[in-house]
Amino acid sequence: MAKDKTQDEDFIAPLKRLLTGVVILCLIGVFLVWRIDSPRVERFRAQVIDAVVPSFDWAMAPVTGAVNLLRDLQSYQRIVEQNRELRRELQKMKAWKEAASQLEQENARLLDLNKVRLDPRLTVVTGVVLADSGSPFRQSVLLNVGQRDGIIDGWATMDGIGLVGRISGVGQNTSRVILLTDASSRIPAQIQRSGQTAIVSGDNTLAPLLSFVENPDAVRPGDRVVSSGDGGVFPAGLLIGHVAQDPGGRLRVRLVADYERLEFLRVLRNPGTEVITDPGALLAPAPDEAAYD
Repeated sequence: MAKDKTQDEDFIAPLKRLLTGVVILCLIGVFLVWRIDSPRVERFRAQVIDAVVPSFDWAMAPVTGAVNLLRDLQSYQRIVEQNRELRRELQKMKAWKEAASQLEQENARLLDLNKVRLDPRLTVVTGVVLADSGSPFRQSVLLNVGQRDGIIDGWATMDGIGLVGRISGVGQNTSRVILLTDASSRIPAQIQRSGQTAIVSGDNTLAPLLSFVENPDAVRPGDRVVSSGDGGVFPAGLLIGHVAQDPGGRLRVRLVADYERLEFLRVLRNPGTEVITDPGALLAPAPDEAAYD
């Protein structure tokens, strides 16, 4: 057995060397043929290409499919980017539309009242949303502004269009915002068309309930809902959303803030309203008038 194995190895080794030499010679020949600049050689190369390349269509099919798939993926990425850009443009258009609607209403009021005094102390601090609660039972986000920026519990937060929530918990560098959709959120509101007051009650959905409405029949879907300022929690007139009605007939608020894309929030610095504790004195006539009487 050992002798047969030795004979096989003696036979295979020269055969390997022979095949290697033949392959090398073939490669050298192909190289020389492809490098020679001669009309005959050129015609020979063309004939070889015409004979070999068409028969490799089946081998090129996976490559062609992969290239087409790559092009489709690149096209899909471009479509996604265009979709994001259109969403941003649409959000800007909504902001302009809401601003135009507010200006129209303010203009109508200013036609009757030409002396309107706005509170100059109401300024804003812009914060970046770091994270959300990620819980179905608690709706809140974390901002990168805190005590160092003068943030105080209870201040209102907006996303540029509408009310988002209020500050509930302040750290040195961060603060937590309880959203209007949270089950513990209760915001005094006013329905502008009818002038009725109500409470916007969060229930962990994107459309909070509109509770304690005096006359629900006077409320229509689409009516604007703004903060009433009752209780001094929020400044009055902050846009919350529009009235909607669910399949069960309950009144809800369709929020104008984009809760799916909360990236930046504006915290309203609200110094509060002045509280008058002195009941005042009785209005008495002047001494001269009393003597005349």
